Amino acid sequence: MYSQVVDFIHQLFGKDDFVPLHAPVFIGNEKKYLNECIDTTYVSSVGKFVDRFEDEMAAYTGAKRAVVCVNGTNALHMAMLLVGVERDDEVLTQALTFIATCNAISYIGAHPVFIDVDKETLGLSPQAVENWLLKNAEVREGACYNKRTGRRVKACVPMHTFGHPVKIDKLVELCSEWHIELVEDAAESIGSFYKGKHTGTFGKVGAISFNGNKTITTGGGGMLLFQDEDLAKWAKHLTTQAKLPHRWAFVHDHIGYNYRMPNINAALGCAQLENVEQFIRNKRETAQIYAEFFQNVPDVAFFTEPVDCRSNYWLNVVILKDRAAQQEFLEYTNDHGIMTRPVWELMNHLEMFKYCETDGLKNTEWLADRIVNIPSSVRL
Repeated sequence: MYSQVVDFIHQLFGKDDFVPLHAPVFIGNEKKYLNECIDTTYVSSVGKFVDRFEDEMAAYTGAKRAVVCVNGTNALHMAMLLVGVERDDEVLTQALTFIATCNAISYIGAHPVFIDVDKETLGLSPQAVENWLLKNAEVREGACYNKRTGRRVKACVPMHTFGHPVKIDKLVELCSEWHIELVEDAAESIGSFYKGKHTGTFGKVGAISFNGNKTITTGGGGMLLFQDEDLAKWAKHLTTQAKLPHRWAFVHDHIGYNYRMPNINAALGCAQLENVEQFIRNKRETAQIYAEFFQNVPDVAFFTEPVDCRSNYWLNVVILKDRAAQQEFLEYTNDHGIMTRPVWELMNHLEMFKYCETDGLKNTEWLADRIVNIPSSVRL
């Protein structure tokens, strides 16, 4: 039944054997900048490429300042520390996400509360968040509390799933009304815009990933985006072991974190960023080709960007009619040289998060039974 899909994808990516889900592409100044970095001997966390990458990412996203980290998970962890999440606080988020979101919450000793997603965005639903808050929460002395557990609800962490923006403006309004800090998990959404504004710049802090499978990569790496200059400076201080500047003395004024991106990774990032718009144009063209193709494939719907969005289409999504069809599609494509995968195992299904509170997750469960990611690399 799916032979035409396999043949089409092989042809689309010009490969007769194996088509990966998302491979990195290096077509610019990567080798030049890496050689320059090596020649200077500044390959660790100090060097001009770190500063340049932060400045250029801030300019590209519209953030006032950007701070690099070792990876996206570190960035999320730091973001939640910066907005004041503490042990035994609760954090509203989605179960349909990569585990890094919940790991970062857990590093602090906080508790995820899983709220449903919208089918049209695949991300956290403002309506579902509002419904949960009205039923379960109250504001006391300028803070939000879960009436059942008595815990403070300190933060909300939506994730822009597969690069498709959530209805982030509605979440900003809700968080303001309920005295909750908004941290954006924009790990997958560099180059994605909601109502003309880059993802990761709506909340108090945004976090981006540059893992090897992302739209642009630094090998491993992440970044924090800020609209608050003072908070960004504090983040830079904490992520560099909280060391006070001095020519020779090693004095630290806070518990710090070794979350510094090496200069050699930042050099790769600078080169990749020079081509980010070319990559995204290419990926959006691929999405359009997929959308036209799947119109003629029965019982397979191609997911397109939400209203008011420009998505980077990091990973393309098809939605099958039910779980049996999903499993059949996955088996056939992977057996025939096309790498496909389902959405991540839902967080509330994992052993360490199965006791976390949920709102029922009706849309989340429906999507998990039907979503398949299909090859989404930049086509050369």
